[in-house]
Amino acid sequence: MAGSLILLLDDIATVLDDVSVMTKVAVKKTAGVLGDDLALNAEQVSGVKASRELPVVWAVAKGSARNKCILVPAALLISAVAPWAVTLLLMLGGAYLCYEGAHKLAHKFLHKEEAEQDKAKIKQALRDPQADMKVVERDKIKGAIRTDFILSAEIIVISLGTVTDEPFLTRLGVLIAIAVLMTVGIYGLVAGIVKLDDAGRALAQRTSTFAQKAGSAILAFAPWLMRFLSIAGTAAMFLVGGGIISHGIPALHHFNEALVEGMAQPWATLTGMAWTGLVGVVLGAILVAAISAFSKVFGKNEPAAD
Repeated sequence: MAGSLILLLDDIATVLDDVSVMTKVAVKKTAGVLGDDLALNAEQVSGVKASRELPVVWAVAKGSARNKCILVPAALLISAVAPWAVTLLLMLGGAYLCYEGAHKLAHKFLHKEEAEQDKAKIKQALRDPQADMKVVERDKIKGAIRTDFILSAEIIVISLGTVTDEPFLTRLGVLIAIAVLMTVGIYGLVAGIVKLDDAGRALAQRTSTFAQKAGSAILAFAPWLMRFLSIAGTAAMFLVGGGIISHGIPALHHFNEALVEGMAQPWATLTGMAWTGLVGVVLGAILVAAISAFSKVFGKNEPAAD
């Protein structure tokens, strides 16, 4: 009996060790997408009342956790039953990200008056203590959870690809570890980012000269960080979406490899990013134009930009 227990504990320790090692490998391979996920989600949950920022982040984090509860078993099932469907689903998700990024830019630059009206309404609501921001919050949360689902799917599939040849328990352990790490890590950072201004104000009110200077620096830095994340979040849609499409279509992937062949770092990485970004922008523009034309012909409304 004692011997069997020792063997069982040894097997568990071996599995946990394998999970730990393979999780580190998976994190390295998904680091870029995790960065994009952070930028996108920090930008998506901005623009709500300060008192509601953390509740909104918490609502998105819960939605993200539900996404992982769907994606982890679905990825394991699809990889076992229909492995070809994984690439197809990723391609559809990548195309959607390209469309969403292009639609967002089109709404901002081609429909400036409407975009300015939307911004004015949000600013007015933020200034009005009696305003009901539930509609704005609901749209923000839905958009963030929808985008998280696509990025999470890519991260889960990339992680699954690193453990394809491992036993089932190791694969399951790695996917669960990645799902937990990315949810807690990303939304913990998002919560910290959106509350930077509050931290700055708190420090600025201290009696210490150093604390006051640090608080003033944070208050000056926070708006620039949010502007950067807004730009980075939109760029991430094209980079991630274009990267998925570029890797999924052999001709585009081979062209990318030929493009960076012989280049030294960091130029090879930057050129590859520029290529995938270009693929994302072109595909997004085509999809926006096609859906806009379809909407005009058949009288359907285009999906609203998040």
